[in-house]
Amino acid sequence: MSQQLTIEGEGFGPDVPVSTDCFIGAERVAGEGEPFEVTSPIDGRSLGTMCSASAAQVERAVRAATAAFPAWAALGPQRRKEVLMRFAQGISARKAELSVVETRDNGSLLIANQKRLVDRAAQNIRFFAEFACDAPPVMIAGHVDNHVHHAPAGVAALITPWNAPLMLSTWKVGPALAAGNTVVLKPPEWAPLSCSMLADIAQQAGIPGGVFNVVQGTGSVTGQALIEQTGLARISFTGSTDTGRRVGKAAAESVTPASLELGGKSPFIVFADANLDEAAKTVAAQFGNAGQVCLAGTRVIVDARVAEDFERRVRKAAEPFVVGDPRTRGVRVGPLIHPRQLERVDGFVQRALAQGAKAMIGGGPAEQGGLYYQPTILHKVEQQSEIVQHEVFGPVLTWQTFGSEDEALRLANGTEYGLAAMLYTGSAGRAERVAAGLVAGTVWVNCFFVRDLAAPFGGARSSGIGREGGQHSFDFFCDIKNVAIARDSFTEES
Repeated sequence: MSQQLTIEGEGFGPDVPVSTDCFIGAERVAGEGEPFEVTSPIDGRSLGTMCSASAAQVERAVRAATAAFPAWAALGPQRRKEVLMRFAQGISARKAELSVVETRDNGSLLIANQKRLVDRAAQNIRFFAEFACDAPPVMIAGHVDNHVHHAPAGVAALITPWNAPLMLSTWKVGPALAAGNTVVLKPPEWAPLSCSMLADIAQQAGIPGGVFNVVQGTGSVTGQALIEQTGLARISFTGSTDTGRRVGKAAAESVTPASLELGGKSPFIVFADANLDEAAKTVAAQFGNAGQVCLAGTRVIVDARVAEDFERRVRKAAEPFVVGDPRTRGVRVGPLIHPRQLERVDGFVQRALAQGAKAMIGGGPAEQGGLYYQPTILHKVEQQSEIVQHEVFGPVLTWQTFGSEDEALRLANGTEYGLAAMLYTGSAGRAERVAAGLVAGTVWVNCFFVRDLAAPFGGARSSGIGREGGQHSFDFFCDIKNVAIARDSFTEES
């Protein structure tokens, strides 16, 4: 019988049992590696002990996925869609439970999980299941018809981060399964619980044994064992740039195609002709999820002519971002995920202050103690300073000013990253010019976090390799084959 822990609802939702074991083939399996403790960032309480897959068990999971691949691939997009729609329905049906678990596990806002993130997780599955059923294009070139086939690639290793494990797991699982691949999912050790629940939901939906596997464990042991497997067809990783480099190196050794969505240090440019109130509200929104968002606009770059006025507006817009228990109504900034993350975030801030930066707001841990941190904006920072150049991954923004459009672009592009950018202006011409000049995978103009699942998402420079979303996901998770057929060259149909 599967070992379980129970996440108590504590008046915010139902009590939820969660398996602490791996899911390999069609069964729960106790880990043979060193178990690890899971604690809640809300109050530091231990939630229980998770199993850890050994290298041999990771290999077993890959073998199970390999064995299940031919039958799953042979089902075809329409029959896979029927199964995946039940999977999505199962996620939706357990929204209350998944919301309670995700919030307890990683400290994200309960209302965000209830109103948006669990729904998005289910939609990730539905969207890609439907997308896979669209007929591939036929291109005509002279006397030849080129038929483009998207053939399932094989076993996909999926490694997801802790800041939104449920949503980001389904963002990978959806297209991988819809394309006809089988998967081995490695959840984040700091927030593994919702991914464990996904295994049960998948099984209940009728996803065949071996098609969807979950191996719990640490990145240094279980994750490393997974990316070193020789039987993989694809590796998809979301996480830090440093870890992404290690994943990329392992993928290169086995010549396994890898998609890497990595860190960000995104600029948020505000021109004098912008709607300053709307821009200020969006700046404050960067504190969402305690700033633990890879694509957040953490470098505010403001037209010097309106900087003083805009500062007042940002201060006012930030006032509602109350820090506290993420399950409590009215709270908008929950805790950081882990003591090591708190140490990292505060280290960046304190070093910047010691080097001459000034805190416009915040500047240290919140009065609640624990893992709670004040929304912080630091000004009087230099372009080449650590706080401007490196990803903090907490509720910490920097503030710089510019005097010209060219200077704004120079500051915006002046880091190693290129994941996203935000731009506020009242000029359509300027919006086009600046967006064209920004080094970023996504540029939001007068808006933020608008995500169409068909649109490409990914980064430039050290922010990653490849794109996810719509056709881009299927191009990655499939072996693309072109069949060139000479017209009128056949003498019979059979």
